[in-house]
Amino acid sequence: MVAVLLVALSLGLSNFAASVGIGVSGVGARTRLRVGVIFGLFETGMPILGLLLGHSLAHALGHAAHWIAAGLLIATGLYAVVQAVRHRDHGKNLDQAVTGGQPIGRLLVTGIALSIDNLAVGFALGSYHVSLAVAAVVIGVVSVALSLLGLELGSRLGAKTGGRGELIGGVVLMGVGVAIAAGVI
Repeated sequence: MVAVLLVALSLGLSNFAASVGIGVSGVGARTRLRVGVIFGLFETGMPILGLLLGHSLAHALGHAAHWIAAGLLIATGLYAVVQAVRHRDHGKNLDQAVTGGQPIGRLLVTGIALSIDNLAVGFALGSYHVSLAVAAVVIGVVSVALSLLGLELGSRLGAKTGGRGELIGGVVLMGVGVAIAAGVI
């Protein structure tokens, strides 16, 4: 069980970092719920999907997973920065851009990008004789907890950065993508 908890913590750190980036512009209860649910579902579901897809696909994605995730996060962050610059004079913030209307898709892309490496983890967990259900629940709970903690920290940082929070949030998402590409997260 300690191994599963350590795996969950290591997988959840990228969610924490991305949540700080989202939270910098200030978030409400609705955004907290969306981020927690979306990140938690992807983090919980991807190991199960990885086990179901089997060794060959999980292994093939394992080599490219961090590059795919990094690219998606960098693109999402870049898009958020562009939106922040475009809408600076319109009073929109990153929270609205990420969770309001059509851009909810960006939050889904972020959730997928952050959890894509869990496909390979799912297969590995199956080979360790660990209950997949228990592992998925532990990973999901840790992911939600770290995401909410990241949102809170980001929100507090955002209160100190003022109107630049939306821009900083996009930059943080790009930084998470770069860190994943570099193998830091």
